Amino acid sequence: MKKLGKLNEIGDIRQIWPNEATDFTPWLSKEENIAILAEEIGIDITVSETESAIGDFNVDIFGTETGTDRKVIIENQLEESDHDHLGKLLTYAAGKNASAIVWIVRKARDEHRAAIQWLNNHTDETIGFFLCEIKAFTIGDSCPAPKFEVVEAPNDWIRDNRAGSDFSEAEKARRDRRKEYWEQFNEYAGADTEFKKVFKLRKANGDHWMDFAMGSSKYHMSVCQIRKDGKLVVKFYISDNKALYSFLVSRKTQLEQDSGLSFEWHELPGKKASEITIERNVDFDNPLTRQSDFKWITDTMLKMAPAFKKCLAEIPKETA
Repeated sequence: MKKLGKLNEIGDIRQIWPNEATDFTPWLSKEENIAILAEEIGIDITVSETESAIGDFNVDIFGTETGTDRKVIIENQLEESDHDHLGKLLTYAAGKNASAIVWIVRKARDEHRAAIQWLNNHTDETIGFFLCEIKAFTIGDSCPAPKFEVVEAPNDWIRDNRAGSDFSEAEKARRDRRKEYWEQFNEYAGADTEFKKVFKLRKANGDHWMDFAMGSSKYHMSVCQIRKDGKLVVKFYISDNKALYSFLVSRKTQLEQDSGLSFEWHELPGKKASEITIERNVDFDNPLTRQSDFKWITDTMLKMAPAFKKCLAEIPKETA
């Protein structure tokens, strides 16, 4: 039997992050670290700003749930929870009109756990309060490993703001079929080491789309099941920036040459969003073709990602 190490908790986490504002918040805001928190609370988070202004105050981290417009705020406290930070949390939530409110502390006091539980029980399902403790561990002489422990969370965090009971029987059946398709896609993509290096897999649900973060709340990639037309669509989606879309149009030749793909360009006049797409005809009811469908999705996304990232690195500041 292999020798096993002993898990040791670091008692003073300020040995790792001496200062909340200059050490912990910048560390947490990095994509690979916010992903650790996101996995624990079940929300994919795209960071928009650190020290984001709300009147005369600043919230530590402001972002969105990846692929949606739901706003997320994170307040950090490398001490025991206190009334002052609870008040700030509510102020920031109101100022940012946040849907997900995350409070990270070294240790959660019982009265503050009760307060977060009360808030979750007395707000509707579109609002969720999370109270997390940050810890760090070593094994022998290893580097410290961070661990977020969720001590309070909403009972029913509904991704699309709709309770399942609101769907008709026909829509429930459609959602079940879409979810099954995404579950099988995740199984396929989860075995693709190259894909997992670039994209974080999303939890399967009954929506017709599955979104993938690209490091900004302003744009992301998405895969869509358009079952009525028998089409799979992979798209680069810009939520609200026509100037960015125009910039990418000006780089159309570069994007298509770098990716080896030919895109459809949709400015979507009258809407805030714009999108750049590529599609494939599929038979969603034929399980024998799904491996081929899934390979097309992963291959297409792996061609698009570096081409778009290269182009996005050239965006003028006034456009970004």
